[in-house]
Formats: sequence, structure tokens, C-alpha cells
Amino acid sequence: MKIDSHHHFWKYDPQTYPWMNDQMEILKKDYLPEDLKDNILATNIDGVISVQADQSLRETEDLLTYAEAHNFILGVVGWLPLADSSVKKIMESYADQSLLKGIRHVVQDEPNDQFILGKEFNQGVSLIKKFNWVYDILIFERQLGPTIQFVDQHPDQVFVLDHIAKPRIGEAMMEPWKSQMYELAKRENVSCKLSGIATEAKWKGWKEDDLTPYMEIALDAFGPNRMMFGSDWPVARLAIEYGPWVDLCRGFISSLSVDEQALIEGGVAEKIYGLI
Repeated sequence: MKIDSHHHFWKYDPQTYPWMNDQMEILKKDYLPEDLKDNILATNIDGVISVQADQSLRETEDLLTYAEAHNFILGVVGWLPLADSSVKKIMESYADQSLLKGIRHVVQDEPNDQFILGKEFNQGVSLIKKFNWVYDILIFERQLGPTIQFVDQHPDQVFVLDHIAKPRIGEAMMEPWKSQMYELAKRENVSCKLSGIATEAKWKGWKEDDLTPYMEIALDAFGPNRMMFGSDWPVARLAIEYGPWVDLCRGFISSLSVDEQALIEGGVAEKIYGLI
């Protein structure tokens, strides 16, 4: 199967999605399963993983409802209040939700770059493996250092790094991101999504050559057996449309073996998220 391991749905309202600023008008509308289905049909993608964009149980419920109604939605990475003292009870209420494959917190938006090392948050994360869920890591590159320490606290937890840790592509900065990516990749329990990259460049003025060095480092660090394709649609529309992003990624991995391409295009996502 060819799988888009990372995209979002939402019914837009400014109170729920305040991060959509005046430069993001293209995002300020509803993005629903019917809209995504047209894109995946046009690019020969068989299924998708839906990922939270709002930190609410309401959105987690919405994503699960969409997944139950649409066969092409293979799983959900939702949000749960990991730092809440009652999170274990909340997790237990979702234990029978077979379409819930993972949990994510928007760490990138936390004002304290050490948030990911917080005691209560880590107590919640420590419970995730009991439910066989993945934890998706959403950070900016400046948070990679604390994230390595975070991962080391949970050696038995399966992690997926979103958007190759959002390097500063628009500033053409490679370090310390490069060194920290190789360090994080030493942890075999971490995989990486080839997603959300164009939006870290200059939205209207980037070239493929601006992205390629970062994609090459991520692939070299994690290898095809721990790398998965994702679109980050519709957020990616700030910089690139769905079809062109798929084409760019397929072109990027075209020099790999057929088996390695199949891993990145779906095999790794199937394994990591338990889709098989």
C-alpha cells in the first residue's frame, strides 16, 4: 500500500485554530475527507493517517468518526491530555478504539523549550506503550536537544518524528539540526516522517534544491526502514500543493531500490502504526 502518514482535517473557526494567521488565508476553510480523497485518488495513494491539529478531545473524536466512515483513513494520531492527573482513566476510555494508532502533543508551540522534559507530561507519555500507541513528536529544530533526552526516558516507546524536526530551511541553517538528527537517529525506537518540509522554506520563493540537502540528511540518518512519506496536507498548501509534493518525494527516492521506495511510501507506516 501507498500511505500518506500525515495529514489533517478541520472545520475552520478562528477560536479553535488561532495559529492560522493573516498569511494563512488558504487554510481558513473546512478541510474534510471528501477534499482529501480527490487528492489521494489523483496520486495513487491508497490510505492515510489523520493527525490532530487542535489539542482537544473533541477533535480526537471527530478524527475517529471520520476514520470509521471512510475506509481510506487507516488510523488516527489524536490528542489526549498527557499532563493531566486523570489521563490514565481517559486512555482507558479509548482502549477499544482500534483506529486510534497514536498520540501527539503540539510541543512546538510550548513557550518553554524544556516542556518535553516536564514531570507530569512524561508520566503521561510513560503510559502510552501500555495501549500499543505510537507517540508523534512535533517540535522545531531548537527543541531537538531536549527531545533526545525525552526519548531516552522512554526506551520502550515507539516514536515518530514529524516533519524531520522542522529545520530552519528558510535561513539555510544546517547546524545544530544536522548533528542532532544523527544523534536522535541512533535511537532505534524513533522513525521519521518525510513531511512538512516545504513550509519550513520561504513559502513563495523556495526551490527543490533548497529542500534536498535536508531530505538527504534525514534519509541518511534514519534510513529507508525508518522513514515514511507524509503530505502535511492541507498545511503544506502554504508552500506546495498535494500532487507536486507527492511527485517531489517520489523523485527524491527514485534512486533507491524498489523495496526501499516501498518502505518509505507505505511499508514503514504500516508497520509502525500497526496497520497490518
